[in-house]
Amino acid sequence: MTEPLPRWIMKRYSIVWNTLKSKEFTHKKAIKVLKEKDERVVSLFLSDLKKYGWLEVRLNPEDSRIRLYKLKSPEEAVKEMKNS
Repeated sequence: MTEPLPRWIMKRYSIVWNTLKSKEFTHKKAIKVLKEKDERVVSLFLSDLKKYGWLEVRLNPEDSRIRLYKLKSPEEAVKEMKNS
């Protein structure tokens, strides 16, 4: 189930979605896409996206220290909000 996103998260979600769509990505890739100098901002962004239900997370099968992230599409997220 998804919840509406705060503006600062939605802004970053839009940037990542427009660049990667539903492709899996790593924390490092998110930093690069967002052009963010502070890694902690990206960590907080990803953590909150997961908390609000807009992000799927799994461990990399080749290296369990690395998490792989995948955004839910805006349509999928909004549909889940309507159904709750």
